[in-house]
Amino acid sequence: MKFTSTIKVTGMKFSKGTMDNGQAFDSTKVFVETDLDASKDTAFGTATAEYGLGKAEEYQKYKHLAGSGPFMALAEMEIVTNGKTQKTVIHSLRPVEAARAPATGGKNGAA
Repeated sequence: MKFTSTIKVTGMKFSKGTMDNGQAFDSTKVFVETDLDASKDTAFGTATAEYGLGKAEEYQKYKHLAGSGPFMALAEMEIVTNGKTQKTVIHSLRPVEAARAPATGGKNGAA
């Protein structure tokens, strides 16, 4: 099932190399702010969830955003399964703006 979602990306990392047994690895992980399950009244707030985003080369497309803090992005995502378990993967990201902290102060957010 494919869908588009607006997400807050809090971080990214890539891994590429070869394990001691000779098996190669090559991936990019995206860390996304995600609401905790509050349905049983045992949690509130957000946590960071990890999603795959292709190979290590994907990281290079977003490296210039490092140091600018979290950013909002449109994500093309898909829920996939092996018949027993399911996971969500990100196929592409399109940054839309830097994530901003909520304004504090009066009615119109002025401090």
